[in-house]
Amino acid sequence: MDEVLKIVNEIKSGIIKPVYFFMGEEPYYIDKLTEYIEDNILSEDDKGFNQMVLYGKDVTVEEVVANAKRYPMMAERQVVIVKEAQELSRTIEKLESYAENPQPTTVLVFAYKYKTLDKRKKLIKNVIKNGVVFESKKMYENQVADWIKRVLSGKGYGIEPKAAAMLVEFLGNDLSRISNELDKLAIILPKGHTISPKDVEDNIGISKDYNIFELRKAIGERDQLKAYKIANYFAQNPKDNPLVMTTGLIFGFFSQLLQYHGLKDKSPGNVSKVLRVNPYFLKDYDIALRNYPMKKVSAIVAALRDIDVKSKGVGANAVSQHDLLKEMLVKIFN
Repeated sequence: MDEVLKIVNEIKSGIIKPVYFFMGEEPYYIDKLTEYIEDNILSEDDKGFNQMVLYGKDVTVEEVVANAKRYPMMAERQVVIVKEAQELSRTIEKLESYAENPQPTTVLVFAYKYKTLDKRKKLIKNVIKNGVVFESKKMYENQVADWIKRVLSGKGYGIEPKAAAMLVEFLGNDLSRISNELDKLAIILPKGHTISPKDVEDNIGISKDYNIFELRKAIGERDQLKAYKIANYFAQNPKDNPLVMTTGLIFGFFSQLLQYHGLKDKSPGNVSKVLRVNPYFLKDYDIALRNYPMKKVSAIVAALRDIDVKSKGVGANAVSQHDLLKEMLVKIFN
């Protein structure tokens, strides 16, 4: 996020480069930077003649370069934006000579999503020399809750840790989807409000009591009654709680637990870093560590692999989701 703010602040202060190449697995910041340039480099009067938005699937690199070499019409500069630029991946190296000597009155922007280019290649070296290269990396799930907190703080809101965890469990590390849901909450809730699990449940549709986060917690605490209640809820609402996702996340939890058992340095900072777990939730892992010895965790991981295969329909076509969830819990608790 610091790098994104640096690019935005430079543009605000009038430091505008002739080439911007935004690339990477996480599309959220690529879209945000592209939108910022699209909205802010030129005045509304200048955009009509001097701003062009192209799409990678509809153009060639040669056509992009030809447009970039145009002179602006009655303006200081023109802006050429290439969205979905990853569609040009097979021929993108042809941009190399232009990047070496870009048109100074053009701002050429590439939104190259879901992929990256080798920074050792001459193309990227040329862009770095004359413009800006920004790589938007996927955020680890243990980092997303803090990201949510920062974004909401910027909007004038707070959020309880459990509410942030619910969003992460439900939406993963897809920042665009999370951002859309946060925007909805900001419309509904008054500024200064601290978002609670109930707010998430009421406005986004994630149950605060019956979700994978609560199931994982109940399993860690060996609270069998609560775990079976949640499993029954999942079985009755399979579209919102796919079995494949449930078994995958529980498998991930016990894999982390196995890793935790093997750590020599069990200090909170090291555990959080190695397991990629938000420090707030380390207490849940500490409880599970005491409840499940290493040998038991190994047996559970093996059993969960079998359940996962069955959940995908291999050798278990006649077994219902409810029965597979019960089988999973039986193998965990026995």
